[in-house]
Amino acid sequence: MALVVGLGGFVLASWLPGLGHASTVAEQRARLPPPATCKDPIAGVWKSHSYDQRFRDWTIFTLELQRTAPGVDEFEGRITNHSWVAEPHESSPPPCRGELRYLISMDAKGHVRDGIISVYGVGSWKLDEVLCGSWNMGYNLDHFSGQIDPELMEFQSVNNDGGRAVNDPVVFRRVHCNDGEQPDQEPRIAVAPPPFTPPEEEGGGCGLR
Repeated sequence: MALVVGLGGFVLASWLPGLGHASTVAEQRARLPPPATCKDPIAGVWKSHSYDQRFRDWTIFTLELQRTAPGVDEFEGRITNHSWVAEPHESSPPPCRGELRYLISMDAKGHVRDGIISVYGVGSWKLDEVLCGSWNMGYNLDHFSGQIDPELMEFQSVNNDGGRAVNDPVVFRRVHCNDGEQPDQEPRIAVAPPPFTPPEEEGGGCGLR
């Protein structure tokens, strides 16, 4: 994701490579819904949910993927970005306070090679709605890639859009099957959110807790 502001003939990009502070992988995983078990090992709806401390913005990416033909590991679909400026504890959009909240979407293509998925925006992006604040920026098409974990139905991706997002870590989990597809009934391991802090140890060297 890259937001670009034009000002007096100059272009100011709202990013500095290497200075973003996105949520940790463990934090992102803990926010996501349980994985969906579908007949198709890849197609479906994938989501991420992360916070960037430097830019004070939350982002939920949604990837809607379907195969271009049965048995072919080529995909088409849509990428949606729902972002809002807020504090770290506001993982859901707060009431409008004048700060930016928006929805952006774009058509997408993708493929899987040796277990590595690549999904990228194609064509032009679309500003679907400005839910709060005002929009006066541009946007770069998103590009995600990562190794799929078939047991967790996740891939830990990096987002590279040629702008603000430079190897930004983003965790995607498949959370829905495509319409009309029956869920896979085979047993699958449960995914428990990892703890944010280690469990408190009993006792201590000085008998203090």
